[in-house]
Amino acid sequence: MHSFLEELRIQRWDDHRFYHQSRINQSLHLLSALSFLVAYVMMFSDPVAAALIGWLVAMVSRQSGHFFFEPKGYDEVNQATHEYKESVKVGYNLKRKVVLHLVWALSPLVLWIDPTCFGVFPPHANAEEFVRHVGAIWLVVGLGALLFRMVQLFFIRDVKTGIAWITKILTDPFYDVKQYAKAPLYLLRGELMDPMGDVHRA
Repeated sequence: MHSFLEELRIQRWDDHRFYHQSRINQSLHLLSALSFLVAYVMMFSDPVAAALIGWLVAMVSRQSGHFFFEPKGYDEVNQATHEYKESVKVGYNLKRKVVLHLVWALSPLVLWIDPTCFGVFPPHANAEEFVRHVGAIWLVVGLGALLFRMVQLFFIRDVKTGIAWITKILTDPFYDVKQYAKAPLYLLRGELMDPMGDVHRA
């Protein structure tokens, strides 16, 4: 149990110090985390609506922070190149995220090819039904992406790494609310980059 918790701590720490130096990115992660928490609650009553919130609000805000606001040059704080950070990223690095988001963005085309999604749904009769069918597809894409990477990590790393990674992903919204709650305040003060004092002290 101790080794699992240590692996989880390392993955969470590396994710923070390598990929969350921009205060804009941190603020978007706060928005994303709050949206995911809403989606978690909605999973019990309306999983399709939860998937729509998760992808359209939580994931778009989260990944926009990574793609558009996080520095891609040499990381002076960690003394590491962007290429190094991408190579050691346990989960979805930026290249893998591009593939995942292409799958997500193109998946509604299945309903254009076959409105029944090969017999899964009755043909949609209106826009609301179409959106809910898209949400159901996105729910499968999201769960599939989590399970795919976890199992992949079982083989390229080990089972402990895979279980720690999916645990980290599922608990990130709770962690992010705590970790980045003050990020919007720092932004209002004009601080665009986190000085990463916790990294310097480590």
